Amino acid sequence: MIINRRQFLLLAAGFAAGCESPIDGGAPAVRGERVINAGPVSAYAKDGVFSQFAGRGFFVIRRGDKLFALSAICTHRKCRLTAALDHSFYCKCHGSTFDPAGHVTEGPAKRNLPVLPVETNSVGQLVVTVAD
Repeated sequence: MIINRRQFLLLAAGFAAGCESPIDGGAPAVRGERVINAGPVSAYAKDGVFSQFAGRGFFVIRRGDKLFALSAICTHRKCRLTAALDHSFYCKCHGSTFDPAGHVTEGPAKRNLPVLPVETNSVGQLVVTVAD
C-alpha cells in the first residue's frame, strides 16, 4: 500500500500524539517537563556550583547540607547564564546578574531564578525536573 504525503503526515501526527516516551531513566514525561538524571549525589559532595548541566537548563548547587538546582536560563529574555567564580550567575545577553541563591542583583531581569524540583532516587542518583 502506498500513501501520499498528506496521509503520512496525518498518520505520523496521530502516532506521535498517542505516544508517551520515558525521559532519561524511565520517568514518564509530563508535557512541558524534562526529567534529567544528574548522576550520583556523591558527585556533589563539596560546596559549590556545578555547571555541567547548564546546557540542559540548570545548575546544581551544594551549600552545606543543602543540594538544589537553579535554572540556567535568564528570566529576562531566556538567554543561557554563566556561572562566575564567586558562585553568582551572569547573563551575557543583557547584563543581568543573580546571586548564588538565584536572586536578581542587577537587571534588566526582575524575577529570581526558579529553584527546580530535585530528588534522590532509590539508587542514589540526583534527578532534576526542568520545565520546557
